[in-house]
Amino acid sequence: MFIDLEFGPIDEIATARHWDRPTVRDRFLRRIAFYAARGIATGDRVLLHYGNTAEFFVDLAALWSLGACAIPIDSRLTPFEIGTLARAAAARFSLWNTDPDPEIARALGALDTRLIDASEADSATPSAGAPAGRLVTLDADALILFTSGTTGDPKGVVHTHRSLRARWMALRHSLGLDAFRRSLCLLPTHFGHGLICNSLFPWLSGGHLFIAPAFKPDLILRLGALLDEHQITFMSSVPTVWRLALKTAAPPRSASLQRVFCGSAPLSGHLWSEIRRWTGAHEVWNAYGITETGSWLAGTSVGEFVPEDGLIGEPWGGIVRIAHGADAESQLAPDRQCRAGETGHVWVNTPALMRGYLGRDDLTTAVVSGGWFCTGDIGVVDDRGWLRLRGRERDEINKGGMKVHPSDVDAVVERFEHTMDVCTFAIDDALLGEDVGVAVVLGKTDPAVLAQLQAWMAQHLARHQMPRKWYLLDEIPRTSRGKVNRAAVASRCAGLEPVEVRAPVRPGG
Repeated sequence: MFIDLEFGPIDEIATARHWDRPTVRDRFLRRIAFYAARGIATGDRVLLHYGNTAEFFVDLAALWSLGACAIPIDSRLTPFEIGTLARAAAARFSLWNTDPDPEIARALGALDTRLIDASEADSATPSAGAPAGRLVTLDADALILFTSGTTGDPKGVVHTHRSLRARWMALRHSLGLDAFRRSLCLLPTHFGHGLICNSLFPWLSGGHLFIAPAFKPDLILRLGALLDEHQITFMSSVPTVWRLALKTAAPPRSASLQRVFCGSAPLSGHLWSEIRRWTGAHEVWNAYGITETGSWLAGTSVGEFVPEDGLIGEPWGGIVRIAHGADAESQLAPDRQCRAGETGHVWVNTPALMRGYLGRDDLTTAVVSGGWFCTGDIGVVDDRGWLRLRGRERDEINKGGMKVHPSDVDAVVERFEHTMDVCTFAIDDALLGEDVGVAVVLGKTDPAVLAQLQAWMAQHLARHQMPRKWYLLDEIPRTSRGKVNRAAVASRCAGLEPVEVRAPVRPGG
């Protein structure tokens, strides 16, 4: 097949650049000719270093039309990290729209990765009568997204044209297109949520895409005004965006916003309700997805519901199964399947599943069995078929045999009136093996507030969930995807003195 793409317009929020459909199409054809002339061919793997720009999306489409596989790269990575990923991917080309750091250029040159100045692409003239691209098979590799290992053993998720199209077809069938007419992306475009679903799904369906630098604070401070100015109908997000916007930005007034998704990290019922109130949008949904499944695979498109901690909803173009184990035998054996309401490991079956991890068959076979993928999440499906998540398996705290889900503690601390951000994690304990630690960012830190927080936790948490140590931070460190790495937060807190507040006495305690 030839890559048949229906482009929508693109606006850059930060620069006020506007590319209408004819402009996008013209740039697309010029770039096909430009990159073909520089030797990019079918099967080549190409690094792109300038996400969240109009050029990024048009270049991505041009590379696909040439049969190449695109590898979006976080622009904040060091020369060493970029070299690590380029080596793992055996990348033949690297596209830049500015002069690269000399150290990066040297690192890529040592790997025989050829650098191309993409800013010159618009000067090319397409050959008269030449087809817009080459013949590309559905099972050809389209995208490699690195989810970890920039300094060690990279884990690259490989998606084919078939898996990507399966995701977009499932979303179109489950969600329609009307709400996505004017979509805003404030997320990074080097990972699945921001790229595959928030941006490519609406844009390649002919929708108008509004793109901004990822997590840019001054834009989030003006979020309500931006939604009104551009008449945004849809935006996706992560909880981090809302923790800032709800406290600093005036809400929108135009009522253009039809649908809001929040994903990539646990969403508490409290924060969920606050997002509903601020946006004025009825369809504020928790969207669940993993890079390996092409991002969004389930969400709260279930009609009327009350926001609850961990509520996801129904699958979008796939099947969810809960099993007593994360190994292939547990998933396949009938006696290991969980009944409705029983907590276990979340497995999914979807045509949008990745081809596998780049060059790591060992990692692939550890999580994929018979077309089923083990997500690494702990959850439950109720008798209505609604999915609820309890947390990540690797985050679960084993306190002397009692299991504590960090997201449960986070959800309680988050509702305290002075909490700005929170992260719960495991700490070592000589007797219990593990105990509960929590890091919190507070708007006020005087002793009275600290005592109030301690009392709040004692009132709302079970005894085994109560943190034994908690720490005050100025900010909770997050990845470029807006996610919290609980182990990294624990490591940071290990060098700090915990807050000393005498625990309140419980009634009858």
